[in-house]
Amino acid sequence: MAKEQKLSSLFPIYKVENEIIISKNGDLTIAFEVQLPEIFSLSNHEFEVFHESWVKAIKVLPKNSCFHKQDWFTKGQFTSSINNQSFLSEASDKFFKGRNYLKHTCFVFLTKRAYNTRISDSSNSSLFIKSPIAPSLLKPSFLTSFYDSANQFEQILIDGGLINLRRLTTEELIGTQKEAGLLERFLFLKTKNDRVVKDIHLKDEIKIGENYGQLFSLSDAENLPALCASRINFDSYSTDRTKFSIGFSLPLGLLLPCNHIYNQYVFIGDSSKTIKQLEAKRLRLQSLSAYSRENLISRNATQDFLNEAIAEQRLPVKAHFNVFAWTDNKDDIRGLRTKVSAALAKMDATPKLETDGAPQIWWAGLPGNAASFPLNDTFDTFTEQAVCFFNAETNYKSSETSIGIRLGDRLTGKPVLVDISDEPIKNGICTNRNKFILGPSGSGKSFFTNHMIRSYYDQGTHVLLVDVGHSYKGLCELVDGYYFTYEETKPISFNPFYIKESEHLDTEKKESLKSLILALWKKQDEVLERPEYVAISNALQGYYEKLRSNKEIFPCFNSFYDYLKSDFSLELKKEKLKEKYFDLDNLLYVLKPFYKDGEFGFLLNAKDNLDLLNKRFIVFELDNIKDHPILFPVVTLIIMETFISKMRKLKGIRKMILIEEAWKAIAKEGMAEYIKYLFKTVRKFYGEAIVVTQEVEDIISSPIVKETIINNSDCKILLDQSKYQNKFDDIQNLLGLTEKEKVQILSINKSNDPKLKYKEVFISLGGQLSKVYRTEVSPEEYFTYTTEEKEKIKVQELSLIHGGMQQGITALLKEND
Repeated sequence: MAKEQKLSSLFPIYKVENEIIISKNGDLTIAFEVQLPEIFSLSNHEFEVFHESWVKAIKVLPKNSCFHKQDWFTKGQFTSSINNQSFLSEASDKFFKGRNYLKHTCFVFLTKRAYNTRISDSSNSSLFIKSPIAPSLLKPSFLTSFYDSANQFEQILIDGGLINLRRLTTEELIGTQKEAGLLERFLFLKTKNDRVVKDIHLKDEIKIGENYGQLFSLSDAENLPALCASRINFDSYSTDRTKFSIGFSLPLGLLLPCNHIYNQYVFIGDSSKTIKQLEAKRLRLQSLSAYSRENLISRNATQDFLNEAIAEQRLPVKAHFNVFAWTDNKDDIRGLRTKVSAALAKMDATPKLETDGAPQIWWAGLPGNAASFPLNDTFDTFTEQAVCFFNAETNYKSSETSIGIRLGDRLTGKPVLVDISDEPIKNGICTNRNKFILGPSGSGKSFFTNHMIRSYYDQGTHVLLVDVGHSYKGLCELVDGYYFTYEETKPISFNPFYIKESEHLDTEKKESLKSLILALWKKQDEVLERPEYVAISNALQGYYEKLRSNKEIFPCFNSFYDYLKSDFSLELKKEKLKEKYFDLDNLLYVLKPFYKDGEFGFLLNAKDNLDLLNKRFIVFELDNIKDHPILFPVVTLIIMETFISKMRKLKGIRKMILIEEAWKAIAKEGMAEYIKYLFKTVRKFYGEAIVVTQEVEDIISSPIVKETIINNSDCKILLDQSKYQNKFDDIQNLLGLTEKEKVQILSINKSNDPKLKYKEVFISLGGQLSKVYRTEVSPEEYFTYTTEEKEKIKVQELSLIHGGMQQGITALLKEND
């Protein structure tokens, strides 16, 4: 029977004090939590910056120190703690609940060996011996110099702009009564909230509680890849024109789908002493080279190493990398070995499954115990090569604000909250909230825009949509919004003259009504005389004074027309205003089609849907009138007046106007100035303007898009552009996209999970932050957003039967189960 020992008798850590881990040998360790860049977000240049930052940082560490980077990857499942959600938000939570993904945390441990610490190998691991406290700890210079080096190390990495470090506290290292510390979590492979103590078996295998561990190492130069770099091409997302980059060691990171810890060690010794030892080795091999070709090759390799160290001032170090993977199912061990071996093979490395030496290597992975690592399991290299094996990327992060869109990370689809409005402005990345969306037909554009708008609406935003394809009818019905559309049996109807009794005719309302009347009266090329402008202004003032004194009169175009014919006509006669200055008869004749039973008498006399200011979801569907010479200009004026009124009157409330393909027709009708005004001014009123288009030619041919919309839209959103990849350079130049953004855009939908139904979307913020996300929605959201005719009809039929859109969708899903 194997002899059992208490962990306390073997435990190499003496204590943790002032956030420093002190080993029983007198080694000091400072621990950091590291925030790495998000996966699939770095360009070739950024990978080089990342690599160079680590190289510079490691070079400031003192001799006889150890650098230990430890990346934890543990299986997790998505859960949401948000309460009181809308129907679609709850459906989304239900849909994503339990979605598997890998949690990732990264730590760095900087260890300064005590002066009397013996160099460790497999025979004198701290598993077997215990040394007394080193007298070097009593020297103030020992601690001071180590602190200085650690501070320099931290600052160099932060200055690189891609990595953030946070020093771990004593409580985080040793734990509290409620949470396990990092030392405990490593020993027992558990989460913070798990306080169960487990047995550790190290004979024949590593077994910790119910978990079976397997340790694979890269500890021999013969098993290493022939070439290494800061980055490699990721073929799944690459095209003939672009090469998509990932970190060299990413196959051992988030791309390895199992519970595992990836340990990366760099040991900094005395470089001059190392050079002397290698020189002696080279001479010894030189004398033996005549007897063996292997000796000759070794001599040449040693000589090349020495030449590079001296000529390029490289820092020679010893390095080791290992993956410790585990599973709680013994039957899965074979599959675990296959996954890790395949991941190492992707790096062109030969996997070595550690058996006899596994306990010592695993034990050295305990935070603060890197100084006891068996150096016979390391290989000689330079810092530049060792850093290539560092894991460079982490999971997508959610925004820190509560505003945003729920999108999926690209690797697993795990939901993350993406704030593309407030956080970028707060962080100085963007100067406005405007957005430009480009997506060909069938690219998932309607789903994304519906999903974005619904998210903002649920968060209290006032939304006004201008559409030409009925893309938002389902969502409008679900949230009980106003849906304005023109049909022969139910023509579109507004009432811009309506003002609540509690309100008054302010300057803004007066100006918008003057613009409307003049647009109905005068053609675009007709000259407006000053007396005509003054007369219209006086007429409006007099009309609303009459309304205040006579509450029985309903404010609408009909009553205004009656006022012009009667009261205002008499007033003009009293003032003896000559007809050549203001022709009232001409005005009345031109406006008569909009009066009562006239051809367009329905347009400006609505008695329903009057409170557009406080209605949070309004859709103007212009498909049937976009080519109408009279209706379209009038309707667009009312749309602009409605949003500008919201923009100015709703203080502290987010406002959003989204113009779908209708912007092309609006621009033709002389509304270009309104669009320009919106995109340049809306940010001052806590608002955002969004334009959606699907054709590349629209960008190229429209000066409004090129000069106003694009230049004033710091957020650019693109969907699948694969059909334009051969002429994407034009789009890139017009939108001002970087090479990194081009690579990301052309990788959209290149390697989607065939088991799941989703499309990908690219989002760029201020040209500084850009990523590709999944737009994956629940079945409830799908049937709300769908533009498929058969599906829309089915939803509408069931909605009528069951008394509402929500009930109809619920019934449809039950039918499909």
